[in-house]
Amino acid sequence: MQPMDETFVPVGGGAMTLEQVMRVARNREKVQISSDSIVKMRKSRAYVKRLLREKRVVYGLTTGFGKFSDTYIPAEDAKRMQLNLIRSHACGIGKPLPEEAVRATMLLRAGALSLGYSGIRPRVVRLLADMLNAGVTPVIPEQGSLGASGDLAPLSHLALVLIGEGVADYKGERLPGGKALAKAGLRPIALEAKEGLALINGTQVMTGIGALACQDAFNLTGWADCAAALTAEALRGIRDAFEPHTHAIRPHPGQGLSAANIRRLTQGSRLMTVQGELRVQDAYSVRCAPQVHGASRDALRYIREKLEIEMNAATDNPLIFAEEDRVISGGNFHGQPVALAMDHLSVSAAELASISERRIERLVNPFLNEKLPPFLAQDGGVQSGFMIAQYTAASVVSENKSLAHPASVDSIPSSGNQEDHVSMGTIAARKASQIVSNAYSVLAIELLCAAQAADFRGPDRLGKGTKWIYDRCREHAAFAGEDRVLSGDIRTVADWMRRTDVRQAIAAIVPLD
Repeated sequence: MQPMDETFVPVGGGAMTLEQVMRVARNREKVQISSDSIVKMRKSRAYVKRLLREKRVVYGLTTGFGKFSDTYIPAEDAKRMQLNLIRSHACGIGKPLPEEAVRATMLLRAGALSLGYSGIRPRVVRLLADMLNAGVTPVIPEQGSLGASGDLAPLSHLALVLIGEGVADYKGERLPGGKALAKAGLRPIALEAKEGLALINGTQVMTGIGALACQDAFNLTGWADCAAALTAEALRGIRDAFEPHTHAIRPHPGQGLSAANIRRLTQGSRLMTVQGELRVQDAYSVRCAPQVHGASRDALRYIREKLEIEMNAATDNPLIFAEEDRVISGGNFHGQPVALAMDHLSVSAAELASISERRIERLVNPFLNEKLPPFLAQDGGVQSGFMIAQYTAASVVSENKSLAHPASVDSIPSSGNQEDHVSMGTIAARKASQIVSNAYSVLAIELLCAAQAADFRGPDRLGKGTKWIYDRCREHAAFAGEDRVLSGDIRTVADWMRRTDVRQAIAAIVPLD
């Protein structure tokens, strides 16, 4: 077998990780299908051909779909049925999914098919990989999936491009699918028996969106600790609450890590106080930051585990077990494991934004901010300072509360009540992604407010880590000595946070885990 090229992200050559998805989806790294996967797919495909010759009754191969599962389809109609399947199921509506979400979906679909349980030809999966490598990205509407029989509608829009139909983005142009393939030097495929169903029966859209959101949320927990640390200094916070003794006797890993991060970031601070110096204890939004941030951190570990299981799973129906001479119609396409994880992600990210907004309120409120200027304005009254920035944070946090309502508790029967319980997992993933994005904006507002407060306190009095954070903030947004439009600053800081791995960025300054 030909060895894998280490410059490529392997498809089918081992367990796919969240980091590998990021490399392909965001960094546009290239992929390569493993030789072992090619062998598995060929065996599976040979078995499908045998089933056709023997005229066995197999769902989706010699029968119709959904409620038509008892309708026999003769072999001569198999190709037409697969083509009709893709066209009829491409019913997505709404805005197109972001390019990175589609690329993640393509990678994960190629990975699932390469496991060799789908009965698909290797050349179909190769075309998916070639499209990723060439930058041909199908345009997939974001709405239309029930999340069981998988992501049928959105994956059908992906499959359209493989057959030279649909719409795709290529080098900044939105083109008919066939034209995009041709410009990239690729040729569409003609679907054969089982292949249309194999392409669309899976959970890769919800999983791809979820993988991106989960990775962003992990980074967000680090920024939450950074924001809390800078705010704690600006409010002359009590360092005792972050000392290890308290957290050692309630040993949730995330809680201990968040407390350690805040301790390290504020190391050397001349603004932090001790218990009884100014007050006996701080408000919950400061004092309980490790407990709240840590709970979200621990939840994300569970969510990551579920996503990485799903990323490496066969989620088709039916599944081909060629060596056992069996075809099993099951329910691996049901998105409930991802749906529950995505609803958990929504709540976890929403809470990071919620406690951040409460710290913003303490920074701007003259009755709570330890003698900082009201609303952090240099000339209060003539200037409004960060008054409305807090409004914006409160608005987004309230919106998150609505978005965090679990999608997975809902189900609407479909396909003549054959598919009578569905996951709504793709809705859950889309909502989680929006909440994570909103949370970045709220934390950006907190960083801007905390940096403004630090200017009034004296940035030279900050700790080693918080001074680094303050300096980076000031590189992206100047001190607001006069009122100005802040929406651009919020967006700039939020974008900087999203693209910066906070653990790596300040590892040279303080050991942030």
